[in-house]
Amino acid sequence: MTGQVTPFITNLPTGDHPSEQLAFKGGWIYWSQGSTTNSGVVGLDNGGGQNQSDIPCQDITLSDNVFDSGGGVMTSGYSPFGVQQPGATIKAFFNSFTGQVRQGVCDGAILRAPLNNATAIEPFSWGYRNGYAIRFPPDDHPLAGGILVGMDGADERGARPSNNAPDELHLGRQNPDGSPDYHGLFDRYGGLPTSQAVYNPVGGPNDDVCPPPFSQPACLANLQAANAIPIRDVLAFPPQQITGPLANEGADSSFTGIDFVPDAFVIDPVRPGAVLYTLEGDFGFSPSNATPPAPEIGHEVKLINFNQVPGSPLALRIQNFGRNPPGMEQAFVFPNLNGFNRPLNVRFGPDGCAYVVDYGAVRDLSLDSHFVGPPANGPLLQIPGTGVIWKICPM
Repeated sequence: MTGQVTPFITNLPTGDHPSEQLAFKGGWIYWSQGSTTNSGVVGLDNGGGQNQSDIPCQDITLSDNVFDSGGGVMTSGYSPFGVQQPGATIKAFFNSFTGQVRQGVCDGAILRAPLNNATAIEPFSWGYRNGYAIRFPPDDHPLAGGILVGMDGADERGARPSNNAPDELHLGRQNPDGSPDYHGLFDRYGGLPTSQAVYNPVGGPNDDVCPPPFSQPACLANLQAANAIPIRDVLAFPPQQITGPLANEGADSSFTGIDFVPDAFVIDPVRPGAVLYTLEGDFGFSPSNATPPAPEIGHEVKLINFNQVPGSPLALRIQNFGRNPPGMEQAFVFPNLNGFNRPLNVRFGPDGCAYVVDYGAVRDLSLDSHFVGPPANGPLLQIPGTGVIWKICPM
């Protein structure tokens, strides 16, 4: 009424990934705070090296490794572009962008603050590259006490490029002493060490040591010369024991939304306490992230049932739920928009139905998309009239 806006929480870090989704529980506001870099190191992909470095939620010790951006520029993890700090200790909550410590504010984390004291920020769980999608289980659920986190994995770009990093599903929770648990980023992808050969970069135009004109053989030679294969660790050792993912999804599938089903939605194959989650998928006109004839991963809704039989161990059972027909990766490549393009979130309404927001058809001309097609198709062109809200109800 006054025209005045009073911000609630301000000056949160941003870079590759900003502050994202919200959740509420027990008088607290929770939010996903994405990492400011792609893989722990500021590179040319981070605003030409101008973006801030990551902020740890606990004291960490850097490895002796430094990472090559070409032209003689070498950078340590959790450090400003061009700054080398091999073996250094980085204090919890130290922001190299400001040169200050702000208690409780870090990235690659799920942060929280009391609703009656927005200054009392603290980390609830950390060690995520981009824990985008968050949701609390019901109080009577086997996962109660934690928060379900859908995390998007690293890309091939920057000073520490990788390939095939999966997207991951995690359960985060504070330790008994009130400290956040730790989920392994940036030195674990899919629960495995990043030095595993499956994550070796294959050479892409957004790798720092591969300037234009792009040549993949020359790029691979540059990566070898830069000691970027295999991928080297950012940290000397983890700050605490690592909590691994509950499950992995395919590279570039992109978790965007999670919700627990209400009783009204329980009908075969959906069991009590199940979860629906949306996968946005990679951007359009990119090569498929699966080998034909397998379908591309993403652009769909999936179901997780939890085995809750008394006396048996808890198990996750993941299956397809809502997806486009075979051969139809995204709806916009067909004449009629009768399928998913980019499902961005899922929430259950008071009527017991699932509502899926789909922001429609997008064409991407960016170098890291391996774009195929004429320049008139991009970049990031949102095609008018293709957004949809889908309603899914039990029959």
